[in-house]
Amino acid sequence: MNIKIFDSELKVMKILWEKGEVQASYITKVLKDEIGWNINTTYTVIKKLIAKNAIKRHEPKFKCTPLITKEQVQKYEVRALWDKLFTEDSDVFLSVFLEGRTLTQKEITRMGKLMENIAFDDD
Repeated sequence: MNIKIFDSELKVMKILWEKGEVQASYITKVLKDEIGWNINTTYTVIKKLIAKNAIKRHEPKFKCTPLITKEQVQKYEVRALWDKLFTEDSDVFLSVFLEGRTLTQKEITRMGKLMENIAFDDD
């Protein structure tokens, strides 16, 4: 699913990914407490996410349910970044991604397995 989720929308989605189905009033309370959003801002963002089919609204009491997963958004964002900046420079992408990180042996093993399964071009 290719849906661009903006930073403001991501704040709502994070609540839904963590809690599952919740009332919109709960989302407004959390975002007011955490970042100072007023009720109108929160409902505007919720309505945008409904229009994008990222969340579903249902009654009673304006409940919201996520229709997209965090993993779908992560994949979309990484692919969009790749297409925008790194299409011809996969080695640069990996070096930027890994720069300054300390990986566990488990992460290195998992990445190695992923690399073994990647299709490659012989140029």
